[in-house]
Amino acid sequence: MTKRTSAKYKIDRRMGENIWGRAKSPVNRREYGPGQHGQRRKGKMSDFGLQLRAKQKLKGYYGDLTEKQFRRIFAEAERLRGDTGEQLIGLLERRLDAVVYRAKFVPTVFAARQFVNHGHVLVNGRRVNIASYRVKEGDVIEVREKSKQMAAILEATQSPERDVPDYLDVDHNKLVATFVRTPGLSDVPYPVVMEPNLVIEYYAQN
Repeated sequence: MTKRTSAKYKIDRRMGENIWGRAKSPVNRREYGPGQHGQRRKGKMSDFGLQLRAKQKLKGYYGDLTEKQFRRIFAEAERLRGDTGEQLIGLLERRLDAVVYRAKFVPTVFAARQFVNHGHVLVNGRRVNIASYRVKEGDVIEVREKSKQMAAILEATQSPERDVPDYLDVDHNKLVATFVRTPGLSDVPYPVVMEPNLVIEYYAQN
């Protein structure tokens, strides 16, 4: 469904982790990185390396956002009151493509972006085709009636790989989800450890 299929597996192998928890991830078979130098022995990573990796992992998880997009979201998180790391996670989880993915309407976050861009999603009854659209608490997100029989949707809703987090109220029979509240880091069901504190350190120094 998406041209990013090979790209997402490269991200997994570059990180050395199965960041989406997918059963088909090559990291399940090969833990070394991609390319001819992937099997070289890894030395101890510097502080900068750890910070960069944390940023790449978080950025990659949400569909491999561009650096410009991610930095803009981080800058907004910094301006908000409260813990910057928690605000960053909250802003990322409020993206429409992230909500569509969390609701299990599609199998991957890459598919979610394409699904939204192609106009299959309604927010409060109005069609929205911008993946970065930011939902608000109480917003109702649903699959457009004409799109409800798509094979990708049926595959995703029946998949045992993921559970719907409790900050969404989802009815898979009607393909409707309500964004109940903005989550914090501990609420988000990441399959791997995300470290927004290291992302903050990275941008503080660069």
